[in-house]
Amino acid sequence: MTTVIREPAEFRRACDDARRASGRVGLVPTMGALHAGHLSLVDEASRRADFLAVTIFVNPLQFAADEDLQRYPKTLEHDLQSCQQRGVDVVFAPDTDAMYPDCFQTQVRVAELAKPLEGVFRPTHFEGVTTVVAKLFNLTGPCAAVFGRKDYQQWKVLCRMVGDLDMPIEVVGCPIVREPDGLALSSRNRYLSEADRHRALAIVEGLRAAHDAWEHGERKPSVLENAAATPVEAVFDRIDYVAAVDPETLEPSATSPERLLIAAAAHLGSTRLIDNVVLGEDPRP
Repeated sequence: MTTVIREPAEFRRACDDARRASGRVGLVPTMGALHAGHLSLVDEASRRADFLAVTIFVNPLQFAADEDLQRYPKTLEHDLQSCQQRGVDVVFAPDTDAMYPDCFQTQVRVAELAKPLEGVFRPTHFEGVTTVVAKLFNLTGPCAAVFGRKDYQQWKVLCRMVGDLDMPIEVVGCPIVREPDGLALSSRNRYLSEADRHRALAIVEGLRAAHDAWEHGERKPSVLENAAATPVEAVFDRIDYVAAVDPETLEPSATSPERLLIAAAAHLGSTRLIDNVVLGEDPRP
């Protein structure tokens, strides 16, 4: 039976008790609106740990004033059913006041890795992410924390935070889960109209084009970037970036890299979609 906890201190006690009684804790931080991609993270945590904790918290610190905080989907009852079916032991679903009381003043910031890509277009985003995840890690204690690689830069930023601050956390990055036609699963996909849902596939087409060029021997980042960008530019209403960068530094890559991250963020109407592929590592999207 999945237990729902609202208070941070109670969640900390549950995780401490679980470590004493069962062994390792697995943590899956989410903002809810769970889909098959989230549940794949729960499955991975289950393979790595004896006690499963999922957090559901729509974190206001990672949304800018003009973003979709107010309309972000909230499906707690459905999410709890999904967690129950997956054998989750505890769902931590705090209210905003419990995480950020009136006296809250502290921010956690990762410097260089947070600057490119998302950092250019959402300059306050990662500070909100690292702050809330640092709080969740502190409450959970030593654990295996599982994240999806659709948010590739987020995963790398959190790995850097954990390493720099010597947190007793294993940060696990899991492959992107996709629809049968290739579109990356996202809670925001439900915003798309039928027509926009079809248009959204251009982002996958771009990643496939870059992947195919790589498989045929192309190694120039500019050529691979252009291959990925062309279908997106033809269909999306606005593009934040389609970039070819080093998968570790997230900066422009050397002339002939062994691995190359192609990352994209673009808008269909008011819906922003992101996706990526690591050439030389990931399968074709």
